[in-house]
Amino acid sequence: MSKYKVRLVAKGYAQTYGIDYDETFSPVARMATVRAVIAMAAAKGWSLHQMDVKNAFLHGDLEEEVYMMQPPGFESVAHPDFVCRLRKALYGLKQAPRAWSNKIGEYLVTIGF
Repeated sequence: MSKYKVRLVAKGYAQTYGIDYDETFSPVARMATVRAVIAMAAAKGWSLHQMDVKNAFLHGDLEEEVYMMQPPGFESVAHPDFVCRLRKALYGLKQAPRAWSNKIGEYLVTIGF
């Protein structure tokens, strides 16, 4: 087993606006909102929890058809010209942040948020 982690990253810089994606998305909380939530929790005596999802972008489901070349080291000898159709987002894709945001949003609604 290798001591190095293999990280699969798509070449999002090669994606073309209007063809491969329609918009970019960056889910960022405003600092004023974070302060308001902390202040409300302190005033009401609520406990706050923080979480970090490892490999978060890898959990998002893609809505569009996205293809990529076979990753280096995993090329098929029988079919070297085949490409991979992605069903889940990868780091580097322009669609990855929105796919993850949609996935976590759906989950939070199912548990009552």
